[in-house]
Amino acid sequence: MSIVDENPGPTNWSERQRVTKLIIGRMMVAAILFAVAYFWYGSRLDVALSELPNGILIVLSLSLGLSVIYLVLTRVASNLKWQLWVQFVLDAVLITWLVWRTGDLASPYITLYIILISVASLFFRPFPTIIVAIICILMFASMAFLSGMGIISGVNSGQPLSKVTEIASFHVVALLVVGLLAARLAERRSSGERLAETAKTLANLQLLHERIIESIRSGLITTDLDGRIYTFNAAATEITGYRPAEMKGRSVFSLFGDIRESIDLSLHFQGEGEQIPRFETDLETPQGFAVRIGYSISQLYSESHEASGMIITFQDLTEIRSMEESVRRKDRLAAVGRVGAGLAHEIRNPLGAMRGAIQVLRSNMPPESIHVDLMDIILRESDRLNNIITNFLSYARPKAGNFTEIDLCEAIRDTVRLLEHSPDIKKSHTIVANLPDTPVTTLGDVTQLKQIFWNLSRNSLSAMPDGGSLHVGVGTLPNKRVKVTFEDTGVGMPPEQVEQLFEPFANSTTGGTGLGLSIVYQIVRDHSGVINVRSSEGEGTLIAIEFPREAKVKPAEKAADDRSNGMRLKEYLNVKEGDS
Repeated sequence: MSIVDENPGPTNWSERQRVTKLIIGRMMVAAILFAVAYFWYGSRLDVALSELPNGILIVLSLSLGLSVIYLVLTRVASNLKWQLWVQFVLDAVLITWLVWRTGDLASPYITLYIILISVASLFFRPFPTIIVAIICILMFASMAFLSGMGIISGVNSGQPLSKVTEIASFHVVALLVVGLLAARLAERRSSGERLAETAKTLANLQLLHERIIESIRSGLITTDLDGRIYTFNAAATEITGYRPAEMKGRSVFSLFGDIRESIDLSLHFQGEGEQIPRFETDLETPQGFAVRIGYSISQLYSESHEASGMIITFQDLTEIRSMEESVRRKDRLAAVGRVGAGLAHEIRNPLGAMRGAIQVLRSNMPPESIHVDLMDIILRESDRLNNIITNFLSYARPKAGNFTEIDLCEAIRDTVRLLEHSPDIKKSHTIVANLPDTPVTTLGDVTQLKQIFWNLSRNSLSAMPDGGSLHVGVGTLPNKRVKVTFEDTGVGMPPEQVEQLFEPFANSTTGGTGLGLSIVYQIVRDHSGVINVRSSEGEGTLIAIEFPREAKVKPAEKAADDRSNGMRLKEYLNVKEGDS
């Protein structure tokens, strides 16, 4: 608590320093007064101390002695408020004594009252400052009238009372004016201190506010009533990929799209006192990747309870939705595996018998017979049907991988060499492999990884019927991960097709069965990897696969356990989404 406060309280170090400065200042003033009096009354350097007025020596001696006592008390006192009052009252008494002993109304030391009142304004608030001025006025007036009336001996003894009153009144008015001005100064100083304290408190609150916002793990955006962003926390940057500097001042609709309907609905529920609903949308990162977010909107109010903007909180649901999609794929895989595996074998057995019979019949026919061409068609279609069944079995019942440490760059080079001699490649196709000079290794099954690279490369070539470029790259990422990218300049895909790209038997633009990319997704998942697709119609497709350097092996016998745990994973996802 400050010493200028009216209420007593514990003293801090800064208050002790201020009081110590007051005491030292008093001692310096006493020393200066002594030197001035020494030269004033003596007018020469060799004047004897005995020639000085007794009042000066007594006052100066008392002032120095009291200052020493004050310094000692300052070190041990727990509350300096009353000590300050004692100091100023005793100073007024000493000044009055000095004035009386050095000429009463004609004393040059009356000016010390003005100094005392002015100094009091530096330590007290306005009202105590006026009290100090009144104490000085009462002591001076009492001394003047007692001396004028002859009650105490003084220079004014014997002078007409009217003259004494005139001179005393002039000094009283002067001291009163000084007291009022000093009170005004104390008020302005006190206001300045309160303003500085308020500014400091506001700065601390703002810093605390910023720290709280930045520590929130959900994305948080605040906007004005027009939707212009003015707060964008660290979690929002992490989720969206945009920096606060480039988002402040922009419209929130440029990030979330047209969410006016969600805003109106949220404000309606908030106005009715009901729970604010949550919404979902997709936003695009600066790198062009889609992020699924869940968000809620609430009204932001000012201190006067007027609507001043909106608060939007959001979370990244991409991983949760990916896990949900993984569960759905596992459920479909389980169903397809149970029903389709046996059916596939049942189809393959008569298909083999039919193929054998056709081959026997064909061998017994002359080459120029028209039936030979029909039988060749049957054999080709039976081979195609057999390939479909083989791919289906590979998807429904994947084989256990033989995980070893492999060089991804070498696997890419082998795939590129095979592509260059493949009938799928045309003269208008260009394959560019951006591979580092040093090996980029991961733990995986080299055959399955080459199958991934082969399927993705062939799909890219099929997406460029009129020619184009396929860029294949390998690189390293933080957190001990590696990245493989396939980027083509083909026809691209609409968002709906990208969403269903890894679905089994999905519509294929390449004319296949729709199982190739499903197998790719399954192999990537078994290698603890992540696959992302970015595509736009007419602008090509970019597929990025991330693998850990040390993959967590998922053998085939664990697949059944994964599928049996589907319901528990669903429950976990529901709880997780509810928490978000």
